[in-house]
Amino acid sequence: MSRPTFLTLPDGARIAYELLGSEWIGHSNPIIFIGGVGSTRGDWQRLAQPLSLRRPVVIYDHRGVGDSSYSTAAKDDEITIELMARDLLFFLQFLKFSDLVLCGFSMGGTVTQQLLLLPYLASDPVALPFRVTHVFLTGTFHVMWEEKGYGIRIDRTPITKPLTDEQKKARARPNLEKSFDPEWISNPANQSRFDWWLDRQLVGRPLHTIIKQSRAVSRMKLSGYGQIPKSTSFLVIHGEKDAIVPFSSGANLLQIIPQASFIQTGPQPGQVPTLAFGHHWWEYFDIEVWVKVFETFLSSRENQRNGKL
Repeated sequence: MSRPTFLTLPDGARIAYELLGSEWIGHSNPIIFIGGVGSTRGDWQRLAQPLSLRRPVVIYDHRGVGDSSYSTAAKDDEITIELMARDLLFFLQFLKFSDLVLCGFSMGGTVTQQLLLLPYLASDPVALPFRVTHVFLTGTFHVMWEEKGYGIRIDRTPITKPLTDEQKKARARPNLEKSFDPEWISNPANQSRFDWWLDRQLVGRPLHTIIKQSRAVSRMKLSGYGQIPKSTSFLVIHGEKDAIVPFSSGANLLQIIPQASFIQTGPQPGQVPTLAFGHHWWEYFDIEVWVKVFETFLSSRENQRNGKL
């Protein structure tokens, strides 16, 4: 991706971001991608670039990962889902979009939900000064699951000397492989993409931040879903081969968000060939399949609203 632009948050932390497809501002509603534990903005490359040929796309790094920083040199910020949601709120206020679309992935899906629930908090509620027209909740959840064997495993082996790139890759490989599925991993056609992902694990994903983010997920408590405006449309994307977040977690979102729908299978634009995909869902199928999922879901309301920003 390109060099980022930086926004300083009220507490001094800096958020790195990129705005792609800026020529579409005023014509199509922007999509903001919110990443998961340890995610960096460049992870969205495969999907963000083709979408930016049709609309503005915003990708960013959470505080403490990628090119974003903590608020202090000691890097001692207490990371919570609410803090990340308030970071996102400040960021979106700065961008000054009046209508926008959110796509939250994994932990980013919980940050997305928390953002939508900020106006209804019992303590320090805050109104959203923009309208969220559509939300994609992908590979995510609203409560921690009870099924065993899911999630990431953090390698806490003490590091006593600098690691080589190959040693870093060896530590990252198990969780990265779990983000796909055995059939995808074993397919020679996917080797170059897996290598691309493995190379990306070398920088911008500090272990102490990943630990903080994982702890934040385990401690989150979300409530107030009944107050989310019914005019906000939700699409849940979750693969049956997801080994990080169980498929049931995606299905459960339909119970707490009545207006949510689940990604459909079939040959039509806006559908996917099968639900047999893993956690990193946008790495499956021809990328135009996902572009059409997004554009089909967004098209009807955008026609009504004329893409106002």
